[in-house]
Amino acid sequence: MGRIQTYVAIGDSFTEGLNDPYPGETDRFRGWADRLAEHLAEHSPGLRYANLAVRGKLVRQIVDDQVPRAVELAPDLVTFCAGGNDMLRPGADPDALAVVFDDAVRRLRATGARVVVFTGFDTRGLRTGGRIRGRAATYNMHLRAIADRRACTVVDLWSLRVFNDPRAWYEDRLHLSPEGHRRMALRVAEVLGLPVQDDWREPWPPTDPAHWLTLRREDVRWARTYLLPWLGRRATGRSTGDGRPPKRPKASPL
Repeated sequence: MGRIQTYVAIGDSFTEGLNDPYPGETDRFRGWADRLAEHLAEHSPGLRYANLAVRGKLVRQIVDDQVPRAVELAPDLVTFCAGGNDMLRPGADPDALAVVFDDAVRRLRATGARVVVFTGFDTRGLRTGGRIRGRAATYNMHLRAIADRRACTVVDLWSLRVFNDPRAWYEDRLHLSPEGHRRMALRVAEVLGLPVQDDWREPWPPTDPAHWLTLRREDVRWARTYLLPWLGRRATGRSTGDGRPPKRPKASPL
């Protein structure tokens, strides 16, 4: 790929980088987008990077708040992943969301930037995702059609079976683990044609199967620690991203 001067990442917690904290920090996350920017900077010295993603945001919020700022930054490269939080909500309409997403991509492509869009993961491989699989698949088909129509690059998360391993995920079962983020950055770099040394497909080290009772205890702990608070926020219309600014609002060198 050619030299990139400005890279802008937009989206939600996936792109913000939860839960991949920088060493010694608890609420400042690295994530696959920061890691990708590091790979890009090795080949494009002086790269300027902005990450406008904020946890908990819906497609409409990302389009209204982040896309105009991304356009202002005149990027060469934009990564755009949105819709996961919408899919988790009852009654989500993937057809209507696709219309909003498509208009955002049109505006981003009008800047001349290369735009990378992401399908969602196949939730069948995730321990708590079976109930949303149908509408997620419908939304993914829309995203692929948008990418074809707008000449975007696609990172197909649906087909990445290596991420079916629980070790790719944080204990909340919703966000990637640090190792998951590392592998994701490598996958996006590969799609972009960026040479990297490591392989995101590397097999996971062998592990002994967990006992049934251990898994049930983990389920109970997960429900108490993560599911119930999440349901409480949904019931009151709150989000973990309310009032939170993006971590890198300006395009600046790493």
